[in-house]
Amino acid sequence: MTDEAKNTVKLGLIGDNITQSKSPRLHRTAGALVGLNVTYDLLIPAELGLTFDGVFAYAQSNGYRGVNVTYPYKELAPFKVSIDDPFVRAIGAINTVVFEGDGPKGFNTDYSGFLNAYRCARGDTPTGTVCLIGTGGVGKAVAFGLVGLNAKTIRCVDIDEAKAASLATALAALGSDTTFEVFTDPVAAANGADGIINCTPMGMVGIGGTPLPAEAMRGATWAFDAVYTPVDTPFLQDAAQAGLTVISGYELFFGQGLDAWDIFVGAPLDQAALRRAIAGHEL
Repeated sequence: MTDEAKNTVKLGLIGDNITQSKSPRLHRTAGALVGLNVTYDLLIPAELGLTFDGVFAYAQSNGYRGVNVTYPYKELAPFKVSIDDPFVRAIGAINTVVFEGDGPKGFNTDYSGFLNAYRCARGDTPTGTVCLIGTGGVGKAVAFGLVGLNAKTIRCVDIDEAKAASLATALAALGSDTTFEVFTDPVAAANGADGIINCTPMGMVGIGGTPLPAEAMRGATWAFDAVYTPVDTPFLQDAAQAGLTVISGYELFFGQGLDAWDIFVGAPLDQAALRRAIAGHEL
């Protein structure tokens, strides 16, 4: 094996609508900072003519160290991996997979990324009652993060009421002091809420829109958008105009990326240098 091959780490991202993802830049830049040649491929099932299962098998058998998984496959990924952490098993969604000799192992760095993003923006300030719009893969991770932050009430909102109810039931099983409510109407759920969260793909490049009318944000104190392409989504623009403290999805992206890097590679990283390099396209 050549020295170059020894120093190469092959990674990828499985998802739809990911051509604008910043994950390739984050991991390639991280590699350059520690002297590794990191490749990071966008693995879009439709473009490859494969199902999610097919793309997963392709990555597993073609030398990938690991893959990130994003919308809409995070809830399919747990069926392909072993999960050591019982809390992550309870979330029921995976966004990071590492291929080990004894099989693929799954992790959820959206959960830890959200916790870090919230604490960086609001410190120890309580979340209060939270309107969580979207109960898919990232919504589940954020919801579990809200329980970890001792949210007073989580209003699980989804057009699929059964899906929202399933998440509320899973959260209630944790035995926390948080209470849970189920809604299909985001406007009703936002009424009287302290925090408003978008965990739908609405606002993303190629999709657009916002899950909540601007006027429904009045009275809340903070907002978070899991979408980070673009960083300044219509949802966050409306929140800022309404006077809410805004937490960008970029912070979740950066935090989950650092945690995924630790899982994939484990090499110590200068976080400040990585942030500067990504922002300035220095590497």
